Amino acid sequence: MGCDIVTVSTDTQFVHLAWRKTEKELASVRYQMGADRSGQVSKMFGVYNEDNGLDFRGTFLIDPAGRLLNSEMNFYNVGRNIDELMRKFKANIYLSRKTNEVCPSKWKDEGDKTLVDPGARMVGKVHEALNA
Repeated sequence: MGCDIVTVSTDTQFVHLAWRKTEKELASVRYQMGADRSGQVSKMFGVYNEDNGLDFRGTFLIDPAGRLLNSEMNFYNVGRNIDELMRKFKANIYLSRKTNEVCPSKWKDEGDKTLVDPGARMVGKVHEALNA
């Protein structure tokens, strides 16, 4: 879809390799996995836990200009949902072309209902606008 995917954690490259070789859920993974042993990248994104030297589960969508479009942070024991991440990714691609629109929470793909020129006049009327 025209993006680069990189995962980064405070694990070593050897731990990443072990995960990739043994975890069946990662069998088809082809993106790069970065080892951030110093926590420098994790600190930069605000997901580093100083108490134990580990990073929380952060997910970030960054546009080609380097602007942060979405961020999400989960505790260690909460997995991420690829469907929701892809929804946000597709919404940001769509909104880069349709700057006067907003993709509501149930928006999934191009062609789904959006809000056009949202503003103060729409406060309390989003449901009606989406169901008109």
